Amino acid sequence: MPPPLDLVHHHRLPGPGHVSIERLFEEIRSHLPAPWHARVVTCPHPSTGIVPRLKNMAAGRRHAGRINHITGDVHYLAMALPSRGLVLTIHDCALLNLLKGPAREVFRRIWFTSPMRSAEVVTTISVAMKKELESHFPNDVDKIRVVPNCVRGEFVPETKPFPEGEPVILQVGTGWNKNLEGVAAALRGIPCRLEIIGKMTERQHELLRIHAINYRSLGKLTDHEVLDAYKRSDVVVFASLYEGFGLPIIEAQALGRPVITSNFGAMAEAAGPGALLVDPLSQEDLHQSVRKLLGDPDLRGRMIGEGFRNVIQYQPNAVASKYADLYEELASNRFSSEA
Repeated sequence: MPPPLDLVHHHRLPGPGHVSIERLFEEIRSHLPAPWHARVVTCPHPSTGIVPRLKNMAAGRRHAGRINHITGDVHYLAMALPSRGLVLTIHDCALLNLLKGPAREVFRRIWFTSPMRSAEVVTTISVAMKKELESHFPNDVDKIRVVPNCVRGEFVPETKPFPEGEPVILQVGTGWNKNLEGVAAALRGIPCRLEIIGKMTERQHELLRIHAINYRSLGKLTDHEVLDAYKRSDVVVFASLYEGFGLPIIEAQALGRPVITSNFGAMAEAAGPGALLVDPLSQEDLHQSVRKLLGDPDLRGRMIGEGFRNVIQYQPNAVASKYADLYEELASNRFSSEA
C-alpha cells in the first residue's frame, strides 16, 4: 500500500506549445512545504478519441496515490481514480460555453458532470471561475474551492526607463478570446510598437496593416523568450474577452510593467488595483486608456507599485501553501475514515 502522504499530480500529455498547466504545477511542486512531495504521472497518450483516453484512464489508475490531483485538461481521469482524496482542478469553461446542441451535452457529461461528481474536491483558479462553475453545476457547489495560479519564480522586478519615442506594447495571445483585433483597432494613431506572442492568422496580419500598426509577430516562444518579451515591453495590454484567470497580468506586475486589462471577470479579479481596467469591447475606451497610460508617468508609477503589492498573493510559495493545506485536509479525512 502507498505511504500515507503519497501524492500524485496527474498531467495530460501536452501538445506542442501547450505546457502552461504543466509549468504552473512544476512551480507549485518546487514550493510545496514538507512533508509534501508529489509524484508526477503523465498520460501516455494524447487526449483525443475514445481508445487513447481509456488507456490514459487505465494508466492513471495503475499509478494512483493516496492523494490524487488531476491538474487540468484531462478531467475524465477522475472516473478511473478513487474518489477519496481526489482533487480535480478546472481552469475554465471556454469550450463548454462555445459548444451547442448534442456535442455540448456529451462534452458536459464527460468533461464536467461525471468528473466533478467523482472528485472529493474541485479547485478552480479564480472567484469568477467558481461562480461560473456554480452556475453550470449547482449540485456541486460545496465541492468547489478557489486556489489561484502562481507567477513563475523568474518573473522578478526589473526596472526599465520609459522611452521618449515609441513604447513597446506587449500583446500576449492571438486566440479568439485574446481580442487582438480589438487591440489593433484601438491602437490606430498611437505611436508605439506592438509585439505579439502567439501564432497569427493572415486575417490578423491584414487587420494590423489596415490600421497602420507598427508590429512584430513573435510567434510561439520558449519560456526564456517569453520572459525576454516581457522585459523588452514598456506596457502590457491584456484586453481579453474571456479568461479563467489571466496569468499575463500577474507576470507583467511581477516584472514591474504597467498593465491594461479587461474590467470584468477573472481579469479584473487577478489584476486587483494594479492595472488600468477597460471595456475590451470598446475601442474608444481602450484607445483613450492607452493614451492616458503612455502620457502619464505618475499613473504608470502607481500601477507598477500596486502591481508589486498585488502579486505577493500569487507567489509560488503562497499558492503551494494553499494546496498543501488542502492535501493535509484530505489526508486527515481519509485517515479518520480508515481508523
